[in-house]
Amino acid sequence: MENKLTVSLSPHLHSHNSISRSMWNVIIALIPALAVAIWTFGVDALWVIAVSVCACMLTEWLIERFMFHRPCTLMNGSAIITGLLLAFNLPSILPWWMVVVGAVVAIGIGKMSFGGLGCNIWNPALVGRVFLLISFPAAMTTWPAGVSSGLVHMSGASGADATTGATLLATLNESNGEIGMSSVDFMDMAIGHMNGSLGEVGSIAILIGLVYMLITKVITWHIPVSMIGSAALFSWAFGGNPLLDVFAGGLLLGAVFMATDYVTSPMTKAGQLIYGFMIGFITIVIRRYGSYPEGVSFAILLMNSFTPIINRYCHPTLFGRRRK
Repeated sequence: MENKLTVSLSPHLHSHNSISRSMWNVIIALIPALAVAIWTFGVDALWVIAVSVCACMLTEWLIERFMFHRPCTLMNGSAIITGLLLAFNLPSILPWWMVVVGAVVAIGIGKMSFGGLGCNIWNPALVGRVFLLISFPAAMTTWPAGVSSGLVHMSGASGADATTGATLLATLNESNGEIGMSSVDFMDMAIGHMNGSLGEVGSIAILIGLVYMLITKVITWHIPVSMIGSAALFSWAFGGNPLLDVFAGGLLLGAVFMATDYVTSPMTKAGQLIYGFMIGFITIVIRRYGSYPEGVSFAILLMNSFTPIINRYCHPTLFGRRRK
């Protein structure tokens, strides 16, 4: 029998990893933070999450069906992740129609206008979040009353109270440093019993998600560690408190789940270290000198824009060549 040699196109090395597998691992990693958000904010949080996810999925399906005329890709989980991350960046009492607007912008402008998954320049969820913040600043900075601000109950000092409906970062920013570390309830901060966006509460839950994604090799440590380390370093350099800057706002959520987005982050480990370092630095600059007490979303989107430049100068070694 004549032997036939079949030559196929590369790549010739395959693994069990896939887009769907990675995306669903991220969804699993988000479950602890999702549970903490529902425990802290109740049915309101569940409603915001459900509306955001459904609106993102519907928007992607409509665009693919009637504009791109291509098969549905909802089962890869990317639209679900965008919906979850958008919801995690919103207050629990945001009106449902604003959530829908944010979802349409996130998918329609932030993702599908560039061609869909793998082509977008910026993180879609953050595009939706920043659009809402600029368009509806009052609604996006209004928090539910009756939820702890992360401070121990005090009478008097700077008007801080456990039921003011303010976030910890906003309260500290308005106090001009008058509130000391002894007033911060670190247990509430750790378990998620504090006010803020749905995903910025519950540091432990976010860290559990980080450990899961590291174990499953969905991400590497380079971006989260460099981003958190940079933020802590510059917080200390600018006279702030590194613990508060790392754990009080959305920095952990951004470092673990948004800055690590495959499409919008650098390819090489060296590039990822530079990328994460700059996000941490820009975040602290915005928090110290900007008009917003938070700054993670703007910092990540800005560095998303610089990712092509980082990839140009921190490119991977070509296959078959030695590293210099």
